Amino acid sequence: MTEEQPKAVLHRYLKMAREAIVWKLEGLSESEIRRPMVPTGTNLLGLVKHLGSVEFGYFGLVFGRPPDEPIPWWDSGADPNDDMWARASESRDQVVAFYRRSWRHSDRTIDDLDLTAAGRVPWWPEGRNEPTLHALLIHVIAETNRHAGHADILRELIDGAVGLHADNSNLPSSDPAWWQAYRDRLEEVASQFDPTGI
Repeated sequence: MTEEQPKAVLHRYLKMAREAIVWKLEGLSESEIRRPMVPTGTNLLGLVKHLGSVEFGYFGLVFGRPPDEPIPWWDSGADPNDDMWARASESRDQVVAFYRRSWRHSDRTIDDLDLTAAGRVPWWPEGRNEPTLHALLIHVIAETNRHAGHADILRELIDGAVGLHADNSNLPSSDPAWWQAYRDRLEEVASQFDPTGI
């Protein structure tokens, strides 16, 4: 197996995860994609913005290839979690375009470097802060898929839409009655462990 083959496989998985994240915005209003759906404020558009920052960081700064645009939430005076939500002045199109620019920037790094190329992650602890491109591809794939899972749950909470992508739900049934019976069964099992007996 040549060095290019495993890199191509990793790159393909990264590309699939990216598209899944963006797809979760489709068909939703501006309000819905910005709404904080859990106590920590996680929202769909914020996940997209965050992942653009992730890619510019790991496939840009880490390899001495910084983005050619300012990223204000990287500044030392930025508020915590500035990359996890979009301001009213930041439109959906702008945030998605930012994410897609990070893809192009990342793809150039991935194409240009060998898997063995070492970078330096200044925000990681000494002794483990010089990972290879191979390790960082795995790291970013894992992070992107983790947030894709968050996006799955958020989208289901917003409008009930579920699935891997438009052509593949990756679920056993689309029948609402089947899902209600399934959920009822899980509730019944969970209730057996309810210490209040309610």
